Amino acid sequence: MPAAVATVRSDSFLTLHYRLSADDGGDYVSTFDLSPATLQMGSGQLADSLESCLLGLAAGKRHVFHLAGLDAFGSHNPRLVERIARSALPPEIELRVNSLIEFSSPNGSTSFAGFLRELTDSGALFDFNHPLAGKPIRFEVEIIAIM
Repeated sequence: MPAAVATVRSDSFLTLHYRLSADDGGDYVSTFDLSPATLQMGSGQLADSLESCLLGLAAGKRHVFHLAGLDAFGSHNPRLVERIARSALPPEIELRVNSLIEFSSPNGSTSFAGFLRELTDSGALFDFNHPLAGKPIRFEVEIIAIM
């Protein structure tokens, strides 16, 4: 009797290659030309909607999934776009429009990133939404190993 083929479960550890891109083109992130990623399902390393695509897959084949904007990273929330006075920004941060800037919470326990959309003499406009929020995405994945 042939051995059962291992498939991805909600508690699996995985080694995989993946690519996330907006459906209209341009990779957001890809590991295909790099070392593969390792993650534990259910740990928050990958969005729930992306993890759902992996459930039941076996190692060795590439799969491509297309997710609607709301299903992938939610809708773009205008309340997560904020103007911050230059005087409130740490002076050591290099500010470049179209760059991702990492911030620490006031107590220093967590960090979060904002995309710098606009820069003026008096302040900066940051978008704290996920860069793919509200956009339909393409999720390409190749499971290398399931542990």
